[in-house]
Amino acid sequence: MANQPMDIITKVLEQSAKLVEEQVDAQLSKLNDMDEDDLERLKERRLEQLKKAQKQKQEWLSKGHGEYREVPSEKDFFGEVKDSKNVVCHFYRNSTFRCKILDKHLAILAKKHVETKFLKLNVEKAPFLTERLRIKVIPTLALLIDGKTKDYVVGFSDLGNTDEFPTEMLEWRLGCADVINYSGNLMEPPTMTQRSGTKFTKVEKKTIRGRGYDSDSDSGDD
Repeated sequence: MANQPMDIITKVLEQSAKLVEEQVDAQLSKLNDMDEDDLERLKERRLEQLKKAQKQKQEWLSKGHGEYREVPSEKDFFGEVKDSKNVVCHFYRNSTFRCKILDKHLAILAKKHVETKFLKLNVEKAPFLTERLRIKVIPTLALLIDGKTKDYVVGFSDLGNTDEFPTEMLEWRLGCADVINYSGNLMEPPTMTQRSGTKFTKVEKKTIRGRGYDSDSDSGDD
């Protein structure tokens, strides 16, 4: 009786392995049945896909993607957002230490995720926009899709409530908001070695434009 759960697990694993093996065999059989013309057409389709991907990348780069840049004014912000589908904007203040921590991670992600535009805006130079988006905690990331604010990352509460969070944690959080093309597991954060008392916020995909936030002791607002 004690071995019954193990027997079930073993049986499931064997069935899964057999299914994978059958799928691989089917793919190999399909390739073996192809003649030279089929292979040439497959090669041409792949080449065309690569050309389209490269063209898209060049278009993104021409719009300022691929680097983490500062927006000099509110007026420039609206132009930048209108020009790109996916935008991450860091609302920062020079005197806030945690903003410098975010700068480091965002610079890395801007190079990795060329599909998204990464910007920073000094809240002291953008009073109207800061008030309009009800940004009360610094740092705050505004995540925009198609010109609309879809989500916010407020302080470090979604990043493990620690200044030492890895870049992968922020990448996962942005992936949860669909503002970058994330290839990992969205069901759980990438770091499993969580400190005691560390909490992660489950992210729902919804528009929260105009939502207000309360400051807390971990906000880095001072």
